[in-house]
Amino acid sequence: MKDLIKIKFWLFDLDNTLYDGATKVFNQVDKKMSKFISEKLSVSLEEARKIQKNYFEEYNTTLNGMIKHHKIDADEFLEFVHDVDLSFLNKNEDLEKEIKKLKGKKIIFTNGSRAHAHNVTKRIGIDKLFDGIFDIRDCEFIPKPSKEPYKKLVENYKIEPQYCIFFEDIARNLKPAYELGMKTVWIKNKEPWAAKYSDSNFINYKTDNLAKFLKEINELR
Repeated sequence: MKDLIKIKFWLFDLDNTLYDGATKVFNQVDKKMSKFISEKLSVSLEEARKIQKNYFEEYNTTLNGMIKHHKIDADEFLEFVHDVDLSFLNKNEDLEKEIKKLKGKKIIFTNGSRAHAHNVTKRIGIDKLFDGIFDIRDCEFIPKPSKEPYKKLVENYKIEPQYCIFFEDIARNLKPAYELGMKTVWIKNKEPWAAKYSDSNFINYKTDNLAKFLKEINELR
């Protein structure tokens, strides 16, 4: 981990990364997507689920597929699917402590919305610790792992990729970051769609405890 001593740009995915995926927050989002598709396209929930998963596989987000094929209002979609119960998300004092200690720019990079990022980080108690949120609107609705949003993010925050590290639970989303010269950390989980490619050489590190991993870096610095 000594190669991480010089890191000064810290990129974090949001869902299932800054909080434990076991809380199943994203499961709620997932179900709301199915409901939205079912109502918009007048299909059964079962059919909506198939469409949802097909679009996720082909276009990297369900939203991207819905925009391309059905010209839906992206803001309406994001507002609907992120209207979920976060009451069981608790403050994470260990994570707060370690993120506070990090020297440099700290940015959230999410395929979700800025509002959702604010709501989640506020519940965890880390909402005041970031220098920016780069959400799906900032990406012009082109999601990770397309290369365009990564390049735009780098340009927007004047990031030096060789001094940057990216934390993410969906393994494939780490590839463009690695190719740009960033260090990559996969947040281990058992979701098949997130774990796919998790043994690839574009992943530098793996952890199942973000706060502990950051603590190890802070202790080196």
